Amino acid sequence: MNIPVKQLSAISLLVATAAAVRVGMNWVAFALPIPMYGVVVKIGLAETLTFVSGFVFGPIAGFIAGALIIVVSDVFTWAGPWTPIIAAIIGLLGVFGGLLRRVKENPNVMFLGAAAFFLTLMSETLQNFYTTWFYVFSGIPLLEALVLAFGGGVISMVTALICNTVLFTTVAPRIIVIMRKMISKPEEVEVRGESEENL
Repeated sequence: MNIPVKQLSAISLLVATAAAVRVGMNWVAFALPIPMYGVVVKIGLAETLTFVSGFVFGPIAGFIAGALIIVVSDVFTWAGPWTPIIAAIIGLLGVFGGLLRRVKENPNVMFLGAAAFFLTLMSETLQNFYTTWFYVFSGIPLLEALVLAFGGGVISMVTALICNTVLFTTVAPRIIVIMRKMISKPEEVEVRGESEENL
């Protein structure tokens, strides 16, 4: 892949920001006196900035950004056999971000809210299926493993849905505009300027 320097810089900035926030939330989760790790780690920018990367730079760049956010942050916190699986799942949000841009290049709040809801459901469901198979390989029967994974993941899923819906509809539109301006030539910014005011 031949990635322009400006684009590479922008993606690196998004990955570094999301990874730093995720590392910080991991440390907060570990420090809490009550076990709320699964809830606290759902609060962050990983999925939002992955979606933005895909939306602005395309599906492949979005997938790479999402995967890197998870891998880099796990290296500084708690890496394990789950890291590549979760990295691939989060990377899918970048892929869908790139595909959704082809549907609506200048998305409104309702479009981004709907995207947040459905993509978060997809991501959380895939993560719960991964947890299910982890339980199965540990010797727990499949039905019991499904109940444990999906039942135990309800609060995490609700937290992720709320966090992502808020961030997709408030933070994402502004970052999309900033990223587009960061990588565009001055004349392209002028042409886009009016339409991006609606974001």
